[in-house]
Amino acid sequence: MREEIQSFLNHLSIEKGFSENTIDAYRNDLYQLADFVEELAIVQGYRPQWATADRNLLISYILNLKERNYAPATVARKVAAVKSFFDFLVADGILQSDPTENLSSPKVGKSLPKPLSVAEVEALLAAPAKLSSPEAARDVAMIELLYAGGMRVSELVSLNMGDVNLEAGFVRCLGKGSKERIIPIHQKAVWAIKEYMVEARPRLLRGGGEEALFLNRRGERLTRQGFWLILKTYAKAAGLKKVVTPHTLRHSFATHILSGGADLRAVQELLGHANISSTQIYTHLTSEHVRQAYEKAHPRAKD
Repeated sequence: MREEIQSFLNHLSIEKGFSENTIDAYRNDLYQLADFVEELAIVQGYRPQWATADRNLLISYILNLKERNYAPATVARKVAAVKSFFDFLVADGILQSDPTENLSSPKVGKSLPKPLSVAEVEALLAAPAKLSSPEAARDVAMIELLYAGGMRVSELVSLNMGDVNLEAGFVRCLGKGSKERIIPIHQKAVWAIKEYMVEARPRLLRGGGEEALFLNRRGERLTRQGFWLILKTYAKAAGLKKVVTPHTLRHSFATHILSGGADLRAVQELLGHANISSTQIYTHLTSEHVRQAYEKAHPRAKD
């Protein structure tokens, strides 16, 4: 796939006269897309090629950029690079049609995705639980852990074997700025992780010495992109209509424990927010819980 990218870059350099810096930017953007297409092919079991990059895949790629908190201008630049590249592939006869036609970058703002309901989380967890494979056991453990502790996906895939203490029921992770925090996890998550570590991970490891907790089929550390695609597959299998990303589980975690009465400062610590203002954005999602508590507690609100 990178041969086609190099042909396109040669075209930009020789025929368009683009600068070296611009060419480097195009290369980075398109290699990122190629990584995304290849990772999806590995997850779904087919040979990666540009012909498989249809409109739905490219929309998923753009949403993935949003999930990773790229600035709007950066997303726009990457989408422009992708459009130019596919236009070249069609003009060069490599593809018959252009999947980027009428493709636009979604608005990338600060709004939170809609959290899943508890029932939707249960349905999501049930999707891999129905399968019997090392990958399915791994996926149950990852989803359970994300929902149990509200971790960022980058923190999840960065975990090593030594970061998990199942006897004490906690996970140690490094957040933004390499700030360490200890996250307690409930018993169901402990069971899922233990089953994965004892039964499934050795089968994925293939005899290697990889220290990563969560492994892909090659016995290597699973990537953020790989997990994002895995989660998307299970969300579809569970029949969920909402867009489900790793951040959706983080938001669902925060919303649900706040609704259950957790202290805002405790949630701030669990999420790894440097400022309480970052955590306060979740409070509007629990307004119904607050209303119910108010109606129950205020002497003038009682019948």
